[in-house]
Amino acid sequence: MSSKDAAQKAAKISKTYDVICKAYRVTITDEHAVAEAIDQAVEELNGRVDIFVANAGISWLGGCMINGSMESFHDIMNINFMSAVYAAKAVGKHFQRQKNEGTDIHGNTLTNFHSGSFIVNSSIAGARQLGPHAGTPYSVSKAALTHFAKCLAVEWVKFARVNSVSPAYISTGMLDNVPDPVRNPWKGRTPLGREGTVDETKGAFLYFASDASSYTTGANLFVDGGYTCV
Repeated sequence: MSSKDAAQKAAKISKTYDVICKAYRVTITDEHAVAEAIDQAVEELNGRVDIFVANAGISWLGGCMINGSMESFHDIMNINFMSAVYAAKAVGKHFQRQKNEGTDIHGNTLTNFHSGSFIVNSSIAGARQLGPHAGTPYSVSKAALTHFAKCLAVEWVKFARVNSVSPAYISTGMLDNVPDPVRNPWKGRTPLGREGTVDETKGAFLYFASDASSYTTGANLFVDGGYTCV
């Protein structure tokens, strides 16, 4: 989902399911803005946080790294990786306090809170080079995310689980600018023979968000149509 239609989607979810659902527009490369938005969301959404998904990302369209600008390289690292770092720093403090104190931010006793769940949306690009197209900056940002999740899983073991999901080529707006001559070979190298859909990634995130994964932390789950098997 893009930020452009987030508010409409949030309003629709609120009406359809009779729940509180809000959208916040945030400059995700600004550490303080991210922290303020998370604190505001916790304040407005029942005074607690149970699950957080770090999902921001952009693709690399600069071709071979040596021909692309360093500004673009920094942009992709800041948006794809550092935004998750900023979010983790802010939300982790809430997870830790909730576990230690057993209350929400208003002092009310927490129910059904065993640990937080922090989920990173990474990519198979973080595990292997996906040539023949050039995408080093993107792959590096995703590799950083995957390892970041593993390291955090150990640091946060007393109050939160941390896992990552690594999808393959999923039909989203990020692929709209990728020409068919580039996309078709991807399908040819995928055992299922096609790109995935957004709906086909939901199960992985639901697993990590739920108590079904209560003994799972530091894991990286590939949702890739078999791409990493060959």
